[in-house]
Amino acid sequence: MQKAEKAADKLTHETIDLLHKTFITPLDRDEIHKLITTMDDILDLMEDVATAISLYDVQSVTSDASQLAHICTATCERVQFAVSLLSDMKQASQILKACEEIDRLESEADRVLRAAMSKLFREEDNVKTLIKLKAIYELLETITDKCEDVANIIEGIVLENA
Repeated sequence: MQKAEKAADKLTHETIDLLHKTFITPLDRDEIHKLITTMDDILDLMEDVATAISLYDVQSVTSDASQLAHICTATCERVQFAVSLLSDMKQASQILKACEEIDRLESEADRVLRAAMSKLFREEDNVKTLIKLKAIYELLETITDKCEDVANIIEGIVLENA
């Protein structure tokens, strides 16, 4: 995970450097900057989840954590798809549809998080385990929040350029 995050940081810095050197950009300079830095935030959060699991010595994953992780994966896949289509504004309807799906998945993650927290505080007697799982659940849900932020940026780009 650290390798992927470092590679993403390098790409982010290279993109920002190119933004400063390029006179004409295919999209609004500020929108590109917001998009790339928010996407980098997603990878930072993924690394945070992996680090927390390692630091907290989590030996097994709950079904709630697994469900949140699957939602994160689906949300990130939709982000990747939407970003891949940005070079062709003729695909605006597909891009916006992917953004709608990201919003739906983020809402699903909110629902899963609330249910998981409720269950955790009702059923978990081990305080250490409760603290560990609470942190991991929240980090996982925050990934979907950042994906929604990316979707909002993408929607703005499409509306300005389609």
